Amino acid sequence: MPPAFPERAAWGTASSLRAWQQQALEKYFGPAHPNGPRDFLAVATPGAGKTTFALRLAKELLERKVVHAVTVVCPTEHLKRQWAESAARVGIRLDPEFTNAQGKVGKEFHGVAVTYATVAARPALHRNRTEMRKTLVILDEIHHAGDGLSWGDGIREAFEPATRRLGLSGTPFRTDVNPIPFVQYEEGPDGVRRSRADYTYGYGPALADGVVRPVIFLAYAGEMRWRTRAGDELTATLGEPLTQDQMSQAWRAALDPKGDWIRQVLAAADRRLTEVRRGVPDAGGLVIATDQDDARAYARLIREITGQPATVVLSDDPTASKKIKQFNDSQDRWMVAVRMVSEGVDIPRLAVGVYATSTATPLFFAQAIGRFVRSRRRGETASVFLPSVPVLMGHAAELEAERDHVLDRVGGREEGLDDELLKEANRQRDTKDVIGEELPFETVEASATFDRVVYDGGEFGTQAAPGSLEEEEYLGIPGLLEPDQVAALLRRRQAEQLAAQRRKKQKAEETAEPAGERTAAEDLHRLRTELNSLVGAWSHRTGKPHGVIHNELRRICGGPRVAQASAEDISKRIAKIREWAAKRR
Repeated sequence: MPPAFPERAAWGTASSLRAWQQQALEKYFGPAHPNGPRDFLAVATPGAGKTTFALRLAKELLERKVVHAVTVVCPTEHLKRQWAESAARVGIRLDPEFTNAQGKVGKEFHGVAVTYATVAARPALHRNRTEMRKTLVILDEIHHAGDGLSWGDGIREAFEPATRRLGLSGTPFRTDVNPIPFVQYEEGPDGVRRSRADYTYGYGPALADGVVRPVIFLAYAGEMRWRTRAGDELTATLGEPLTQDQMSQAWRAALDPKGDWIRQVLAAADRRLTEVRRGVPDAGGLVIATDQDDARAYARLIREITGQPATVVLSDDPTASKKIKQFNDSQDRWMVAVRMVSEGVDIPRLAVGVYATSTATPLFFAQAIGRFVRSRRRGETASVFLPSVPVLMGHAAELEAERDHVLDRVGGREEGLDDELLKEANRQRDTKDVIGEELPFETVEASATFDRVVYDGGEFGTQAAPGSLEEEEYLGIPGLLEPDQVAALLRRRQAEQLAAQRRKKQKAEETAEPAGERTAAEDLHRLRTELNSLVGAWSHRTGKPHGVIHNELRRICGGPRVAQASAEDISKRIAKIREWAAKRR
């Protein structure tokens, strides 16, 4: 079978298997275990089709009479219903309304779809169900079983007697000391134990196979001014080197619905959506908000910008699942969601996103971007707009990184992968935090500037005003392009912009300010642009992806990722890549 379908089937119901799904099944039913191993962990990038793989495996085990029942455990209520609907399409009847109070499963069902919280509340009940019939347990997004010691213990107690257990994960595992039940760990040369997957299908291979979309990240900087509780007014430029406090406050000002930054970014994202819909007529957009107040405010802004209402989905809304389905089945342009990003929003037509939240953990970011990468046909691209913040730029540049669950900590946190705050990030927020009756923070002014594009680990473009020709060149990238075509187009536009800048500089040489009068931020931006231009040229010459080249330079020269690197770090990498080019000649 080809790696991707010409036309995408409904969620979880594909009649034919993608190449990776067939390979995973063949590995499961290998010579060592003709009827499959007791435990199997499959890690596949969001959008690759984990549900189809799991249901095909379940159907096979039921037909072979290896198992007589199926239990699906997933993170949320919404996902329970998705699993039950998908299973029904392949002849497996799951009860998504099963409760602990109910106790027994109806005879008309093959099994149940429940949440991790439901199992952890009464593990003995679920253990009894599992012992009564030979059961396959599917643990969807299995890293949730490590959310807390009590959850892990509950899942282990409930499903220890299971005949077969299938673990699924689509996002990087968190770094903590809570072992995930039924996951195997292996100790590496450094003495650190890491999870071992039985089959892995990462974003990089999935992108090469056309199973997922390439993601173009469009970063926006800008001038921010805010007033503290003490009455002091502070100013900072998002996208320039800032202290941690300055960065968090400037970031918050950018996302404030009362400022112009978010309005300008939403308008740019809507123009991008219009361009994408030329090739993908039903393409939709999703704004990821921090809290309910912001979500409603963003929806009002979208209505003002587009003249059309946006669907607002809140996690405590009992009609949330219905709204998601209605949006998915419609031609509507925009949806705004809080929290639901990491709770199973599965809308294949989502192609444009706005990351309008201050949550920066790698796991949350990966879950969020996973909403946009599901491919229905070759050539579709995803576009995500985000603030020009170093930590987000780093996540965007390392989208293809594959990580296992690290059980032991060595020297503290591992490059910010400690996601203990993920549950706090997903906590229900009705309004912003306040101290007494005083607002601790007030945005005075916030304006946006197009900063750069991040794609395949490389950075393209130069700063430009919203609505400028330079910005429009990137917003107008066709919505149907192969990954190599995206890279070639970005390189060409980068080269054209740099050539235009050189011509402009030559004309203004006599009146140009002395180099010593340039700011550190201007020097840093110039060096980044030069490095990315060289990386693009080296990629074109060697065929290596931008991200691979950046990682190799970082390994040799030291220093953090480009978004966080100093001028000295970047200068070393420029010198190194020039050295490579000289040797090659």
